[in-house]
Amino acid sequence: MSKLLSKKIAPAPMPAEISVVDLIDGYFTAYNSARLREICHLLSRDVLQEGVTVGLSLSGAMTPAGFGISVLAPLMRNGFVDYIISTGANLYHDIHYGLGLDLYASNPFVDDVKLRQEGRIRIYDIVFGYDVLLETDAFIRELLKAEPFQKRMGTAEFHHLLGKYVHEVEQQIGVKNSCLLATAYECGVPIYTSSPGDSSIGMNVAALALEGSQLVIDPSLDVNETAAIVYAARESGIPGVEGKSAALIIGGGSPKNFLLQTQPQLHEVLGLEERGHDYFIQVTDARPDTGGLSGATPNEAVSWGKVDPDELPNTVVCYTDSTIALPILTAYVVNQCPSRPLKRLYDRRDEMLEKLRLDYHAAKAQQPQIKPVLAASATAPVREPIATYPCGTPIRKPH
Repeated sequence: MSKLLSKKIAPAPMPAEISVVDLIDGYFTAYNSARLREICHLLSRDVLQEGVTVGLSLSGAMTPAGFGISVLAPLMRNGFVDYIISTGANLYHDIHYGLGLDLYASNPFVDDVKLRQEGRIRIYDIVFGYDVLLETDAFIRELLKAEPFQKRMGTAEFHHLLGKYVHEVEQQIGVKNSCLLATAYECGVPIYTSSPGDSSIGMNVAALALEGSQLVIDPSLDVNETAAIVYAARESGIPGVEGKSAALIIGGGSPKNFLLQTQPQLHEVLGLEERGHDYFIQVTDARPDTGGLSGATPNEAVSWGKVDPDELPNTVVCYTDSTIALPILTAYVVNQCPSRPLKRLYDRRDEMLEKLRLDYHAAKAQQPQIKPVLAASATAPVREPIATYPCGTPIRKPH
């Protein structure tokens, strides 16, 4: 039978009581409900196996809604997420919960002028006091003055230290459920931020720089560390089993690209391999035709070398609200999949980075030196130089 006719739609009345697995398997039959079912099946059957390294990118206001504690922390504790690339805003608002501060469910139609007069902040239908921001800022600034932060570091080390101290605060004040940063610290899950200056955390880092702080966030460390993680993913640690790499993308934006660019970094820039991620799973409400999908349907990502072309059947995009899809897929995999051993990639960063460095230098030594083609070819018209590089090489006008 044709694969197009392989699964008959056989509707049945929904029972009064039903598990999340039966709901998804039996009633998510078409359109984006079916895509979400496919994501759940791909995760449970193929991705969440011991030999697969799973990177998650996170954008949108997920942690203010509580998903850092309710959804992402269980995924980490079960070994289902090995490293994370997040917006700084998600990590900043996550700290509110670690400090025991209160956020409230409201509605999106309140009077914002009145909220401003009352000293309240609104994130769509989430409302909290302005003092929540001030207390969080004060905690961050005081913490970042400590000696461990007074050096150059990447965001993985930075967030690991943040998570360590937030975890200590949680224990002191009796917070029952650890926030995202504290859980990542406990589980050895490195968290990166693709735009470290684009959040209140980055704003506080900048303020301390005016006071003479020696803390410098180095994005180059993040680029190389994330590439090293994906490069090391090819070794599963299981005899006779080749490792694989999975990209689980919640939303889009800069974190998504930072997760996917690990592959071009390896083959285009470092010259180490050309393969791409083995699994590409995205939940988004953006559209590719308006430029809002951040350069990346799975097929388009193949042309960049971000996704293995042989693995296109292992790519799924569900066009829906992340706040709907993320709890559902988490409930499904926690129910269906046994926990995986924690990879604790944070503890292995130096080891993975050193292997990347050695292999890069070995590959570079074997490659012929390629100079930029600035002069016109024999069949093309000569272009007049419009400026020169600092080294004196002319920069020519484009055709």
